[in-house]
Amino acid sequence: QVQLVESGGGLVQAGGSLRLSCAASGSTFSRRAMGWFRQAPGKEREFVAAISWSGTSIDYADSVKGRFTISRDNAKNTVYLQMDSLKPEDTAVYYCAARTRPTMSTLAYEYDYWGQGTQVTVSS
Repeated sequence: QVQLVESGGGLVQAGGSLRLSCAASGSTFSRRAMGWFRQAPGKEREFVAAISWSGTSIDYADSVKGRFTISRDNAKNTVYLQMDSLKPEDTAVYYCAARTRPTMSTLAYEYDYWGQGTQVTVSS
């Protein structure tokens, strides 16, 4: 079993930055691909970023490319999402997710474990 706990959300003005963290329990973190997804009110959950077990493969949604950076520290069982140049449309609950496989995916149904989410609000 894997437990994921997100932190780092909050309220920020447009153009600002936030860094989300996701701490994972369990000894198999380094063998799991990780992803970040988000869900805005009234909208479906959408892919934001994903990273393979080694960190060598990374993918981003087009809407966040050039602004967000995903990274991981396997020694700390933690994955990060650095969010810069934030826009009001980035407002959502952000979820961390883990696969049982080492290869990343952009598809939510391919992730097996989910955190509770952390709210990110960007004011204009």
